[in-house]
Amino acid sequence: MLTVALGVFGIPVAQSLSPSGFSDPGSQSAHAAALLTDTFGQGDVQMLIVVSSPDGIDDPRVRDVGTDIVDLLTADPHVAEVSSPWTSPPGAAADLVSRDRTAGLVVAGITGDEAEQQTYAKDISDRVTRDRDGITVRTGGTAMVNVQITEQSQRDLLMMEGLAIPLSFLVLVWVFGGLVAAALPVAIGGMAIVGALAVLRLVTFTTDVSIFALNLATAMGLALAIDYTLLILSRYRDELAAGASRPDAIARTMATAGRTVIFSATTVALSMAVMVLFPMHFLKSFAYAGVVTVAFAAAAAVIVTPAALALLGDRLDSLDVHRLARRVLRRPEPVPVPVEQRFWYRCATTVMRRALPLGTVVVVLLLVLGAPFLGVKWGFPDERVLPRSASAHQVGDQLRTEFADNTDTGVAVVVPDSAGLSPADLSAYAAALSQVPDVPAVSAPTGTFVDGAQAGPPSAPAGERDGSTFLTVTSTAPLFSDASETQLDRLHEVPGPGGRDVQMTGTAQINRDSVDAITSRLPLVLGLIAIIMFALLFLLTGSVVVPLKALVLNMLSLTAAFGALVWIFQDGHLSGLGTTPTGTLVANMPVLLFCIAFGLSMDYEVFLVSRIREFRLQGHGNDESVALGIAHTGRVITAAALIMSISFAALIAANVSFMRMFGLGLTLAVLVDATLVRMVLVPAFMHLMGGVNWWAPRFLTRIHRRLGFSDDPPTHQRAHPTEQTEQVPS
Repeated sequence: MLTVALGVFGIPVAQSLSPSGFSDPGSQSAHAAALLTDTFGQGDVQMLIVVSSPDGIDDPRVRDVGTDIVDLLTADPHVAEVSSPWTSPPGAAADLVSRDRTAGLVVAGITGDEAEQQTYAKDISDRVTRDRDGITVRTGGTAMVNVQITEQSQRDLLMMEGLAIPLSFLVLVWVFGGLVAAALPVAIGGMAIVGALAVLRLVTFTTDVSIFALNLATAMGLALAIDYTLLILSRYRDELAAGASRPDAIARTMATAGRTVIFSATTVALSMAVMVLFPMHFLKSFAYAGVVTVAFAAAAAVIVTPAALALLGDRLDSLDVHRLARRVLRRPEPVPVPVEQRFWYRCATTVMRRALPLGTVVVVLLLVLGAPFLGVKWGFPDERVLPRSASAHQVGDQLRTEFADNTDTGVAVVVPDSAGLSPADLSAYAAALSQVPDVPAVSAPTGTFVDGAQAGPPSAPAGERDGSTFLTVTSTAPLFSDASETQLDRLHEVPGPGGRDVQMTGTAQINRDSVDAITSRLPLVLGLIAIIMFALLFLLTGSVVVPLKALVLNMLSLTAAFGALVWIFQDGHLSGLGTTPTGTLVANMPVLLFCIAFGLSMDYEVFLVSRIREFRLQGHGNDESVALGIAHTGRVITAAALIMSISFAALIAANVSFMRMFGLGLTLAVLVDATLVRMVLVPAFMHLMGGVNWWAPRFLTRIHRRLGFSDDPPTHQRAHPTEQTEQVPS
C-alpha cells in the first residue's frame, strides 16, 4: 500500500526537475548573470532562432519570415529583448548574419523560473520551426537545450528501464533457477525506485533537483535492491543447506546478511551524502537521490524479504527452470561440491600462492589504464551533449561554423556600482579591456546614468538600471583553451573603472567558477569520505589495516574508469561512443563518479570482509578465512556486480552524452572492483599482511570492544563447508 501511494505521488516527478545546475550559484559569474537579467532585462535564458535559405537573408520571403518571428517574440509577454539582422541597427545586425549571408540569427531572452522557461521556449519553438519553400527555421540556445535535455532524459529513462529490468531478471533466473525467487529482488528494486522518486518530488518543493538524478535513482534502486536481496537469499539458502529450520534460517540470515546490508547501505549512503557540500545543484541532486535510493533499497530488502521468505516457504523455489532444463535434457541432480573444489576457493588460494607477482601486475595494469586522466581538461556542457538530431545541437554547430561571432566565447563585464563614474572612466576601462590579446572589440558601456547622460542605448527603464553598467568583450580565443584561460586572467587584471569592483560572466568564467568551487571543496569531501569509511570499517572489523587497505584499493579500482572517460569522451577514441567529443570533460562528472563508485566499492568490501571476519572468529587461520570468505561470497559478488553493471550499462544507451559517460564509468568501476580488485588484490594483500590484517592500537581495540560490532558464534551447529551444495555453475 505504501509503494502504491509513493508511486502515485512520485512518478510525475520529472515535470518538476531541472536540466541544468552545473554552475556555482554563489559565484561571481552567477551574480553577474543575475544582474544582467534583473537589472538590464536580458532574460533568464537565451533562445536562438536561425532562419536559413539558399536565397539569402535579403530575399523578401526570408525577410518576411524573420520579421514575423521578431513580431511574435516581441508580442510574447515572456520574452525580454529581441535582436535580429532585420530589425537591429547595422552595427549590431552584422554579427547576426552568417558569413555567406544565407542565415540570420534571432536572439531572444526568455523570462520566468526554470519550469516556466521550458514551457515558454517549447511553445515558441513549436510555433516558429519550419522547413518549407526553401526556408528553414531551427531553434537552439540555452532555452532549447534545457527543453530538449528534459525530453531526451525522459525517453532515455524509459529505454533504460526497458533494458535493465528484463536483463537483470534473466541473470537472477540464472542465479536462483526459480522464477519466483528471481522475481522477488526485482520487486524490491521497484519499491526502492518508487520510494526514491517520491522523496525527490518532495525535495523539489524546497530546492532545485536535477533531472539526471532520475537516472541514478532508477539504476541504483534496481541494482542495490537486487544486490541486497541477492545477499539475503543466498545466505538464507546456505543456512538451510547447513541444516537450519526455516524460522532459524531466516533469523540467522537477518542477524548476519541483514546486518551486513544495513552496514553496507550506510557506507554507500554516507559516501554519496558528502556531495551535498558542493554548491552545484547537479551534485546536490545526486546526493539527495543517492541517499534516499539506498535507504529505500535497504529498508525494502530487510523488511520485505524476510516477510516474503516466511510467507512463501517452499514456494520460493517454484517454477525452477534449472530443474525443468535437467528433466528435458535428462541430466542428474547436482551433487554436493566440497568448498575446497569450488572455483572461487581455488582462485583465492592460487592468488595467495602468487600474491606478489599477481598483485603487482594488476596494480600496474590499473595505473596504465588510468594514465589518460593525467591529461584531463575541464569544460562546461553545451548543446553538444544532445544527439546531432536535436535542433539545439544543429543550431550550435551552425553558429560555430557559419557565423563570425561566437557568443559563447564572449565575456560580459558588469560594474555593479557605477554611480558617479564619468563617460571618460568607462571609455578608458573599455579601451584597456580591448588591449588584452584575442579581444577584437568591446561594446559601448550600457546601463547607467552618468552626470545626467545615459551610457549606451536604453534597454530598460532608468530606475532598473541606475547605478550599474555592463560591457561585452568579444573574444577570438577558443573556449577552454590555454589562450582563453590566459585572456580571462588578463581581463581580471585590468583595474575596474574608477577603482570599482567588476564581475564577469560568460561560458569561460562560469566554467572557471565551477572548477574552483569543486577543487576548493574537494579536499574536505575526500577527507570526510576517508574518515567515514575508515571509521565504519574499523567498527566492523576492529582493525586499522583492513580499512586502510580498503581505501587504497577502492581508489585504485576507479583508475580504469577515469582513464576511459578521458580517452573516449574527451579525446574522441572509439568515436566517443557515438557522442560529440569537445576536448573537455565536465568537472562535475569525475566527482560524481568518484563518490558513487567509491561507495559501491565499499559495498562489496563489506560483503567480503564481513564474511572473512566471520570465519576468522570461528577459529580459521588468516589465509583459510580469506579463501572461505571469497568462496562463500564470490558467486554472490559476481552475480551482484553483473546485475549492477547491467543497470549502469543501460545508461550508455542514453542520448545525453554525459549520462552515457556516467554509465560507462560506473560500469567499468563496478566490473573492475568485483574482479581484479575484490578477487585478486584483496586476497593478495591480505595474504602478504598475514596476521597484521587484524591489528589495531590498544586504545582503538578498547574502543572497538565498547562501540564496535561483534559476531557471536552460530547459534546452531553449522554443517562442514564441504556439505554445502553448489547451487549454480560458477
